[in-house]
Amino acid sequence: MKTANLEGNMGLVTRLMFRLLPVQILMMTVVCVNDLITSFFASNYIGLEAMSAIGLMGPVDTLLGAVCTVFTGGASILCGKYMGQNDHEKVQNVFCLDLFLTGIVGALFASALLVIGVFNLSGFLTSDAAVRPVLNQYMIGSAIGTLPYMLSTQLAVFLSLENQQKLMFQSSILYVVVVAILDILFVLVLHMGAFGLALAYAIADCVFLFVQIRYFTRARSSLHLSLKHLQLRESGEILKVGIPGALSDGYQTVRGFIVNGLLLTYVGSVGVSAFSAANTLLNVFWAIPVGMLTVSRMLISVSVGEEDRQSLTDIMRVMFSRYVPLMCIISATLSICAVPLTRIYFRDPSEAVYGMTVLGLRILPLCMPFIVICMHFICYGQITNKQGLVHVLSIVDGFVCVAGFAIVFTGYLGIKGPYWGNVFNGVVTFLIVIGYAWLMIKHFPRNMEDLMVIRDSFGVEKENRLDLSVRSMEDVLTVSRQVIAFCRSRGIDEKRAYYSGLFLEEMAGNVVSHGFRKDSKKHAVDIRVVYKDDDVILRIRDDCVPFNPAERKDLVDPNDKIKNMGIRMVYKGAKDVQYQYLVGLNVLTIRI
Repeated sequence: MKTANLEGNMGLVTRLMFRLLPVQILMMTVVCVNDLITSFFASNYIGLEAMSAIGLMGPVDTLLGAVCTVFTGGASILCGKYMGQNDHEKVQNVFCLDLFLTGIVGALFASALLVIGVFNLSGFLTSDAAVRPVLNQYMIGSAIGTLPYMLSTQLAVFLSLENQQKLMFQSSILYVVVVAILDILFVLVLHMGAFGLALAYAIADCVFLFVQIRYFTRARSSLHLSLKHLQLRESGEILKVGIPGALSDGYQTVRGFIVNGLLLTYVGSVGVSAFSAANTLLNVFWAIPVGMLTVSRMLISVSVGEEDRQSLTDIMRVMFSRYVPLMCIISATLSICAVPLTRIYFRDPSEAVYGMTVLGLRILPLCMPFIVICMHFICYGQITNKQGLVHVLSIVDGFVCVAGFAIVFTGYLGIKGPYWGNVFNGVVTFLIVIGYAWLMIKHFPRNMEDLMVIRDSFGVEKENRLDLSVRSMEDVLTVSRQVIAFCRSRGIDEKRAYYSGLFLEEMAGNVVSHGFRKDSKKHAVDIRVVYKDDDVILRIRDDCVPFNPAERKDLVDPNDKIKNMGIRMVYKGAKDVQYQYLVGLNVLTIRI
């Protein structure tokens, strides 16, 4: 029974991760698709100089993304932990503080880009007389959209926490449509060149931000825009938590400058164009592992806040057993389709840029499955304060392997140097994950807990917790008896042991009887029983439609004294009852 129950728990986590994944991928894909559209117009209707400009802006965009990651990572991790601790006031403060800080930094970035573009200060990126004016125009247009872009990346995270999948989908589609229409208008009709490309993106960012921000002005949102009672002292905590996870992006900024310099030296501008084209195409598909990471980061944060050891390991098991095989299939498909993908940008096989782009699309996808693992362990280390692991993985992934390989081999292999450096990087980071666990636990990791190096003090001791799953009314009765037996074996008095089983039977049975029948989807109830500080804590979690029992406990029909009697009994007999709707899950916590 216990093995089946644990499998049931993992099944709930798996369904949740894949239910949240499509919208997260879509959110990541939106930016990448827009980059793809922009690059298409640049290569086909403006010229090779525009493609070079986009490639040269790559490290700048990476730096901007790193700053966004500091705030999104820090804010989402803190919010997840506070949600796991049922502390809504802190969640609200982190939400407002994150937007406030992002707004300040975004305004500074926008001003810097504008000054560089207007006063022709872009010489640190290129000395090519043909490319530099185009790059300046592109930077001026990009400056207009920098602030709305940075704010919208933050709001997307909080929409996920609010489980607003439909709104995220609608705003994402609108974003792509606006970019496509404005690219046609600015480039093909008005002939505004590189400035028009960037301006189209900037206006779409403004529209995207407006659609998102409207939700947080409505009553149904649990988070609201307000600078009142803002506790600035949490700024340091956001940065402290967020910076380690963004280090890889920061290192990639330096790596980008180095790789671009090597390509310009040994291959020429054509190498930068090919490298930019291959990366832009692959960025559409990189949205998949980034979406995977976003889902996992939310769930890992909540699990750490709840000190839920079982769910924490289940999330990483799903990553290895579902996410990584999926990325292997996607990587193989991309390598096979290298030629037709290249033809989106370049049509003439006799041109050097064509062959270089094909080569990149055949080699670069091979690193994707490894990087999924690396990103998840950086995120996990960030949340659980394993700073040594985070820093090592970040500098190796972001800089050492790719840049080092490129420095040594680009002179001999040409553009193959940076391409193969990315694959080498993926293999090395995976070996570091294994080596770190081996070093910390003093033996080769044999299971997921070993590989994750979960500290013994995390959560409640194994003998004082019970993880179960319910999928039918028969399971409800069986689990109720197991809970009573668990309580008695811990020396808990008969009354509280009986109440623990009874309350669990009532609330879990209610989910099975009503929640399971609301749709035709497969559901399960995840049960966690903890004995802590002389209290029995029941956590009942399901993926059915939102249902807050507190809304029913006071609704008494004078003509029907039995209606909702079970819910009223639980609220009357328990020491405390808390309900939350977290990332698509009903979470009921009962303390007895």
